Amino acid sequence: MKVIVASLNPAKLDAARQALALLFPEYPPDIAGMAVPSGVAAQPMSDEETRRGARNRALAAQRQAPEADVWIGMEGGIDRVAGCTLTFAWLQVLGPGLDNAARSASLTLPAVVAEALARGEELGDAMDRLFRLTNCKQQGGAIGVLTGNLLDRRSVYRDTLLLALAPLISPAAYALPATQTSR
Repeated sequence: MKVIVASLNPAKLDAARQALALLFPEYPPDIAGMAVPSGVAAQPMSDEETRRGARNRALAAQRQAPEADVWIGMEGGIDRVAGCTLTFAWLQVLGPGLDNAARSASLTLPAVVAEALARGEELGDAMDRLFRLTNCKQQGGAIGVLTGNLLDRRSVYRDTLLLALAPLISPAAYALPATQTSR
């Protein structure tokens, strides 16, 4: 199986490799990265914009590499909910009979980071500057920094990708017709 991840970010590629190795331990897929546009802001600032960016990336990869079997778009984003600034990701998967997305867990960002984002700084750049790091978004990300590496971007994206791949993992359940009951 040939899989295209719509990114060249090592953390995203590693997350896809880990998830697919769990899913196909005996026949690991051929995974390649590809730089494609998201069609959204460099730092998406809403749940909807982030979801759209992940879908746009998967669709762009599908157009550029139609010979692949599965295309994966991953987009990290920011949203404000109840006065908190959260970071999270949306992952979109496309393939024959497969068009599904999943949202990751959310992490509340410290006020100093939220203020940098409100001034227009991207999360990775703000984390690098504030915590004296270099290119953290291609490593553990804000998740790794703020959880003391108990979690990191790879692990959260890996788990979210498995959620997005649920229709591939349990196709019979997703093929069942929806039923409507009245009470």
